[in-house]
Amino acid sequence: MAPEPTELAPRGVELAPFVEMALAAIGREYPYHLSLTLGGDGDVAPPRVLTPAFRGAFDWHSSVHGHWTLARACRLHPDAPWMVRARTALAISLTETRLQAERAFLSAPGREGWERPYGLAWLLQLAAEMRTWDEAVAAHWGGMLEPLERLAASRMMDWLGRLPWLVRSGEHSQTAFALGLFHDWARDAGHPELVARIVERSVRLCGGDRDAPVRYEPSAQDFLSPILGEADLLRRVLPPDAFGPWLARFLPAADSADLARWLRPVSSPDPADGKFAHLDGLNLSRAWMLEGVVAGLAPDQPLRVPLAAAALSHRVAGLAGARGVHYAGTHWLGSFATYLVTGRGLA
Repeated sequence: MAPEPTELAPRGVELAPFVEMALAAIGREYPYHLSLTLGGDGDVAPPRVLTPAFRGAFDWHSSVHGHWTLARACRLHPDAPWMVRARTALAISLTETRLQAERAFLSAPGREGWERPYGLAWLLQLAAEMRTWDEAVAAHWGGMLEPLERLAASRMMDWLGRLPWLVRSGEHSQTAFALGLFHDWARDAGHPELVARIVERSVRLCGGDRDAPVRYEPSAQDFLSPILGEADLLRRVLPPDAFGPWLARFLPAADSADLARWLRPVSSPDPADGKFAHLDGLNLSRAWMLEGVVAGLAPDQPLRVPLAAAALSHRVAGLAGARGVHYAGTHWLGSFATYLVTGRGLA
């Protein structure tokens, strides 16, 4: 399991480079990737016009989790040297006018599936962080975020209710990772009925899975592991006495050569390439998913030892890769590093 954030980062020292990445990214408008179905000429405009709160950072979801990074860092380390600049950046973005424009953009006809599930799940994480942050300004920002939060939660729930199978990709469309974020938001927001529905659907979608094809991972553009994403979701929704046996059916044996190969950290062949840079993020997400899975296992589970060792090796490799200089990675890797070192996924 990950060390406590205060052990890792006194006064936010370890978070400092990742906060700087987020500040630089959300303040940079171009280059920008916009994925949008156009209904007419009026749908085309600069990001500062279309989505003025979450502009910049190369794309909408990266801007959202860049803001989450700043909010979480400020909440955990209110006396850090970078705190004033981070709060100022949040205050510039999270105004009533800008957030109203965001909701109007997302509510437009034809955008019901926009940024679903990845971006919407990160928006819910931002809202959860504001709710947990015990300061008046955070409550103010959270209140202004609430209409977007309700819209995101409604769209995620509607999507989940109609989803016939998991999307097992290593990129933004992955179901399991988004459901893990959705589950944690619903728990933290005090919505037990939503938690119960997420649990029921998650178990129905993947509770019967076994014999995960570890030989097929990783893929060259993954920043999430489909197999570990599913395992990290199931450790959230299954009771501990059921999770261990499920994982034993799902993964190869602890002494398996296939397991050993699969548990090695990866390296990016070109961190300046947007898709190959994903592999630096894969080490980070694997690290926190492995830590989550280990936290859900009893001490006598045979898989616990190799998974814990792999969690540590991925943590080391992931944090080293997150300190790159190419915007292909720096616009988002700071958020993944922050998620890992602050133990966000561990209840």
